[in-house]
Amino acid sequence: MRTYRYFLLLFWVGQPYPTLSTPLSKRTSGFPAKKRALELSGNSKNELNRSKRSWMWNQFFLLEEYTGSDYQYVGKLHSDQDRGDGSLKYILSGDGAGDLFIINENTGDIQATKRLDREEKPVYILRAQAINRRTGRPVEPESEFIIKIHDINDNEPIFTKEVYTATVPEMSDVGTFVVQVTATDADDPTYGNSAKVVYSILQGQPYFSVESETGIIKTALLNMDRENREQYQVVIQAKDMGGQMGGLSGTTTVNITLTDVNDNPPRFPQSSYQFKTPESSPPGTPIGRIKASDADVGENAEIEYSITDGEGLDMFDVITDQETQEGIITVKKLLDFEKKKVYTLKVEASNPHVEPRFLYLGPFKDSATVRIVVEDVDEPPVFSKLAYILQIREDAQINTTIGSVTAQDPDAARNPVKYSVDRHTDMDRIFNIDSGNGSIFTSKLLDRETLLWHNITVIATEINNPKQSSRVPLYIKVLDVNDNAPEFAEFYETFVCEKAKADQLIQTLRAVDKDDPYSGHQFSFSLAPEAASGSNFTIQDNKDNTAGILTRKNGYNRHEMSTYLLPVVISDNDYPVQSSTGTVTVRVCACDHHGNMQSCHAEALIHPTGLSTGALVAILLCIVILLVTVVLFAALRRQRKKEPLIISKEDIRDNIVSYNDEGGGEEDTQAFDIGTLRNPEAIEDSKLRRGHCA
Repeated sequence: MRTYRYFLLLFWVGQPYPTLSTPLSKRTSGFPAKKRALELSGNSKNELNRSKRSWMWNQFFLLEEYTGSDYQYVGKLHSDQDRGDGSLKYILSGDGAGDLFIINENTGDIQATKRLDREEKPVYILRAQAINRRTGRPVEPESEFIIKIHDINDNEPIFTKEVYTATVPEMSDVGTFVVQVTATDADDPTYGNSAKVVYSILQGQPYFSVESETGIIKTALLNMDRENREQYQVVIQAKDMGGQMGGLSGTTTVNITLTDVNDNPPRFPQSSYQFKTPESSPPGTPIGRIKASDADVGENAEIEYSITDGEGLDMFDVITDQETQEGIITVKKLLDFEKKKVYTLKVEASNPHVEPRFLYLGPFKDSATVRIVVEDVDEPPVFSKLAYILQIREDAQINTTIGSVTAQDPDAARNPVKYSVDRHTDMDRIFNIDSGNGSIFTSKLLDRETLLWHNITVIATEINNPKQSSRVPLYIKVLDVNDNAPEFAEFYETFVCEKAKADQLIQTLRAVDKDDPYSGHQFSFSLAPEAASGSNFTIQDNKDNTAGILTRKNGYNRHEMSTYLLPVVISDNDYPVQSSTGTVTVRVCACDHHGNMQSCHAEALIHPTGLSTGALVAILLCIVILLVTVVLFAALRRQRKKEPLIISKEDIRDNIVSYNDEGGGEEDTQAFDIGTLRNPEAIEDSKLRRGHCA
């Protein structure tokens, strides 16, 4: 490295006008042609007392990275007060003074002791002063000067990242932006071309290119296909000095991945598939899987399957397994080997996400033929209907045939079938079935009014294989026959006032019938023939299934006749005609002028089905008396148990103990003696012993 030396001569000038500094010559290809000096004006005697007087220094320039063995010479300081007799001393202070920069205190020569780096510190500010050695007083005011470090190209460009990662869609157009890389140079950008960086591509052509000034990487090749190659490694160089010879350089690696686009349609690896399934497979049963391959990835490789044509379009279905992207063929309806043994389907695979710009490559779908073979299985008998409904009159005799059910083996063997009734559905065994032909007949008499519908289950079983059986519900409706006579809807007991007028309505009658005729009920009411001639009342049929009881005379006397029993005949209008006779009780009562009952056998009238209030009170009173008696009796018994047997122990001769034991005579050794009677405690002990023996 060359060393440029600058010399500065300082002259003292007496004029008080401001001084100007003249820069040294700029660095060229060689040493400066001429050394230049600065002259300073002033009065040496008064210099230190004038505030605006100071030394004016030019800048010193020093190249960085000096590699010589001697100290690097910077420049020289000189005062016009220096007569060369050694009376002056030069002092240096500021950035690096005494360490990086030293001064010869006699001559004023400045030298740099170490190699300097502009990138660490480009400018040093120092202060110089000349003092009298003897007095130590300054002969010149302190003045400041600058040492600037000139740059050399000693730093290579450095990228902001050692490795860049980028992606770009496959099949992109030429010039598509990929990523931008950036390198920086620590050299001085204002001095020469040391920091001017130029980018170039070292590895990655012809696929990619880089702009020399911006570092932007772009695609350089058309139709790069991810399916052929997905990863690319590009090496970019950044070189300073504008890329000229001798410039320093740095490199970085850019890993570029081509991302997928939907540019590949699905394709079946084979044109036809074949599967087998038993005819007993229920709907939803998977039969087999087919898969079309797609070179794309992610959502671009998603596939939808559908059945577009074929004989089994309604019998089968296909669903897509989202995890494996397979098409699953499933049963849609029940199969029957005896009806059809083979089905042919056309299954299509397509991409749901299609990019329009690649449609020119062709339709993004493919199709394959699927052949499904139905296998025969031993099936249970099949009834001709899903359910049977039969009817029978309730007056049908035992062993009357109601109808029949039919079942047959659907297999080609046509095994014979036998029939039976599930007795859990016919616990009373009202019906039976012919095991050979399936005829249903009665085993007991029926009654529609007891049970209108009978729901039973019929079982059909293969004779050769009893494990193969099936069931069918059988609903039997019992039809009505007019076998029940109409009767009163309730028990009728009414009253008539003593002062009632003739043709006065005292009661409305209604009837019910357990039968249910097709045209509805039509009842007729009349007095029984034996009471029709001399009755004090008449029956008026209202022709709406009701009738009214009317008085036949004016006034009734309860003392002569307190109660009338009125027989009424009720008939229906069905075939055969059914009738019954009901009795209406009519009591004669005293009434007020409004017709309200006042006195008659009210208890029987008001409480026809219960007890009167007086009877209830009497019963409650008897219960209370009985409870009081029981409580008193219990209290007396408890009181007797507490009384002592002998009141006074001093005189027991006047006390009599009564007991119910009968003596056994002379041979009775267990009889009581007088000693026991005189000792009550012995009596108690004897009772305890007897209690243990019982």
